[in-house]
Amino acid sequence: MRFDVVTLFPELFAPFLISGVTRRAYETGLVDVKLWNLRDFAEGNYRRVDDRPFGGGPGMVMMAEPLARCLEHLKADRLACGAAEVPTVLFSPIGQTLNHASVERWSAGSGAVLICGRYEGLDQRFIDRHVDQQISLGDFVLSGGELAAMALLDAVARLQPGVLNDEGSHQMDSFNPALDGLLDCPHYTRPEAWRGEPVPAILMSGNHAHIERWRRDQRLALTQRQRPELVRQARRAGQLSATDEAFLADLVENPEQDA
Repeated sequence: MRFDVVTLFPELFAPFLISGVTRRAYETGLVDVKLWNLRDFAEGNYRRVDDRPFGGGPGMVMMAEPLARCLEHLKADRLACGAAEVPTVLFSPIGQTLNHASVERWSAGSGAVLICGRYEGLDQRFIDRHVDQQISLGDFVLSGGELAAMALLDAVARLQPGVLNDEGSHQMDSFNPALDGLLDCPHYTRPEAWRGEPVPAILMSGNHAHIERWRRDQRLALTQRQRPELVRQARRAGQLSATDEAFLADLVENPEQDA
């Protein structure tokens, strides 16, 4: 898959693409990332890409023409390389919130063109004509789309085969269908006692069936406490067993108990 990133700050991506376990995806080409500096497609000595908004108001607006030129150029490059046609994505607070299900779809696709906005936003005419989808990371505003683009690239890269050290690792992630969409349970490692706090005894028991039940209960308790809508979603999907329901019912009766 190939992602083309349109940005005013391509240098922000350099350390990101060579750091951490996900660098394997970029180094091997499993996730091909091409960076396009928007100023290369602007005119004039100052390579201006923004201007004041019509109607007045604070801030500046990114101009449509440099964006369109860049998009046309990168699409021609994709065509020459035999890359598949992909959607053009803009990171924006008004977009649909990125979640695990959408990341899984992106991870199985051919990539995208990622537009990293800045300032007060983009000229709406460019959005209307060229943007296929808008994505948000949540109900807050960033100074630009670069961090959002990195978040999507990282989430997609770690799902590619051979990227994580343990192929089954991502199956235990929060929100994964393998966990029925629940949050992940707490994890512990050496030493067995840290500053007077021991590891839960059941994890040292060697009884794998009991350990798995404990982990399931922890996931249920944590999700019920932090994200109860995910428990309701799992219930509607028929993913909760009678044992799960009994545990949750007991949790309601005894909310202070240790799961």
